[in-house]
Amino acid sequence: MASDNLVEFTDANFEQEVLSSPIPVLVDFWAIWCGPCIAIAPLLEELGKEFEGRVKIGKLDVDHNRKVAMKYQIRSIPTLLMFKDGQIAGHRIGAGSKTALKELIEQAL
Repeated sequence: MASDNLVEFTDANFEQEVLSSPIPVLVDFWAIWCGPCIAIAPLLEELGKEFEGRVKIGKLDVDHNRKVAMKYQIRSIPTLLMFKDGQIAGHRIGAGSKTALKELIEQAL
């Protein structure tokens, strides 16, 4: 489900792609059956273009990557976690406007 501007995060690559990233990372915890998750995907695409090179944005499918989802106690999707220097720098539960998502990203820059 990743695209040019969105990275696909997995249990296998999470530490390298997110926790060890030199730039802030926005992780969208989602599932294919989740309507609000699908609804915010185009917004994440746009933000991926807008913040290219400054922030990494990607998705982690909770159905296929339960280890990471359990570690961060993801109980509701979409949940968006903003990571900076391997630590959670912000979070949002539920779909939001592009403005709200942009604010979450900008807080970490």
